[in-house]
This record gives sequence, C-alpha cells and structure tokens, in this order.
Amino acid sequence: MPTDTFGIQFDNPVGLAAGMDKKGENIPNWENLGFGWIEIGGITMHPQDGNPKPRMFRSTKHSALINRMGFNNPGSEAMVERLAKQKAKRWASVPVGINLGKSKITPNDQAEQDYAGTLDRLWEFADIFVVNVSSPNTPNLRELQEGSELDRILTACNAVNASAAQKAGMSPKPILVKVSPDLADDQLKAVADTAIAQGCAGIVATNTTTARPAEDKVMNQSGGLSGKPLRGRSTEVIHLLYDHTNGTLPIVGVGGIADVESAWEKIGAGASLLQLYSALVFEGPSVNKTINKGLNRKLKEHGFNSLAEAVGHAHRS
Repeated sequence: MPTDTFGIQFDNPVGLAAGMDKKGENIPNWENLGFGWIEIGGITMHPQDGNPKPRMFRSTKHSALINRMGFNNPGSEAMVERLAKQKAKRWASVPVGINLGKSKITPNDQAEQDYAGTLDRLWEFADIFVVNVSSPNTPNLRELQEGSELDRILTACNAVNASAAQKAGMSPKPILVKVSPDLADDQLKAVADTAIAQGCAGIVATNTTTARPAEDKVMNQSGGLSGKPLRGRSTEVIHLLYDHTNGTLPIVGVGGIADVESAWEKIGAGASLLQLYSALVFEGPSVNKTINKGLNRKLKEHGFNSLAEAVGHAHRS
C-alpha cells in the first residue's frame, strides 16, 4: 500500500515504533516482518544504562505493556560507530527514523545542545528524526513540550539539520515531534503551533501514558503504558491535532494499534502513517501483514484510490 509522506515514499504505512530496537541492532531485518518503515532509539547524546531492572512489565489481561526503561542506549558517539559498520554491510531498503532523547545528566536548560548534538552525529543514518520530549521515564523531560522550551530545541535541531544538509548537498531531513497523550488539549494545540512555526514535518501521536485502566499488581508499576488501553486517547489526540491544523501537519498514529480496525480508526482520525510495538508482543509477527491486507480491503470498501485519500475521512463524514 504505497504512500508518500514528508516527501518520502513508503511501501506501506505500518512502521516499527521507537523503543523496540533501541540500539539499531536489527535495521536491515525489520522489513522482513512487513514493516514499511522503522524507528530506532531513543538515542541520547551521552551513554546511559537506564533505570534499574526490572523495568518492563506485561499485562496479558489488558494487552498492555508498562515500561520505565529510561532511554538505555550506548550514546550518540558509540551509535555512529555501530551504524557505520552496519551500513557498510547491509542497510534497510525502507525509510529509517531515529528517535532523539535527552540524556538524564543534561539539565533541561541545556537540552537543545543534547538533541541537536545527537542529530548532528547521526544525520547521515536517518531518513527521519523524531524529537522525543514526551517519555515519562526521564525526570522532567515532559516539561520540554512547553512552547518556549520546545521552540528552543527545534531551533537548534533545525540549524544543525540545515548545516548538515548543505554539507552533503542534500535537502534537510524531516523532523517530527513526539507528544504525550497526557497533555491537556490546549497544550497539544500549542505543541502543534510550535511545530508548524518551526517548519516541522509532522507529529508522532502519541507516546506512552501514565494513566492506568485499572489498579492491580502490574498496573501499579510506575512507567509508561502502551497497548490496547492507550488506543482511545491516542486516537482522540490525532483527531484533535488534525482538526486544529486543518490536516496540514502530517501525523504518525501510534498507540493501541493491533488490528485493521484500530489502524483504520487512526487513519480516519487523521494519521498519514502508523506505528506499533506492543502488538508484536500480543499478536505476533504476522500482525503487519494482517493490518496491511485489511487496510487495502478497507480502501476498496470505502471507494478510496489511495491511502492519502482516506486520511482524515472521519472528519468528512
């Protein structure tokens, strides 16, 4: 199901969400599971171990995962070496996104140096960059979603992006902002306004949530929840952002996608591309094929000639 977003051609819209392949260890192989694109990371400027284990929990009852990984990754310098070796051997034939996080040791008032520094180091390896200011597992990170803070980070990232592109004789890479589902609606609109003002290519909606569908042993664990209970709120956020921007800012829909109905719901709400993570755990590796086949069926049923025509269809009915 080919589609064009951010000026990039995707064989199909279903991508691997960040957090699964944190170190970019499996870049050439994810497409074999039917992914139309992948996002690795999050990667921070400095190496960090993340939070103490155990830090990932499963609720089969709720088809949900809770994680408090804490951006565990080798750091940007080691990632350059790792990705250069991989690219020299074999690389993905699908678009590759890199999720940028803030190092825990970097204070928020220096956050722009962290994000822009990592982007600069990893520029040649990504087709897309995602500025992650919405993980609940780095202290005070979500404060960076506020207008002036985000503005500062995006200004620095845009400058580095433009400079690297000029040196390479290429166009700047698309930069997206990943938002939290726990923001109030007015805050989400403000993030979208800042993203548009900064020339961002799009928004990833959404990250994990600190909300819980119930109180029990697993649900009492701290961290970000992904999976089925996030489906409703992430779709709400996509609706809100699509409506607020009149569909002018492409949205990557992520949160609770596990079958064709949840995927079609996101597209109807206004998502141009999709991502999943938890569904691989609960549905298995065939989930991408099932979703893509189902989406092709949905397009025919509703009389759409392309995926792009279907984006935001719920706003037109």
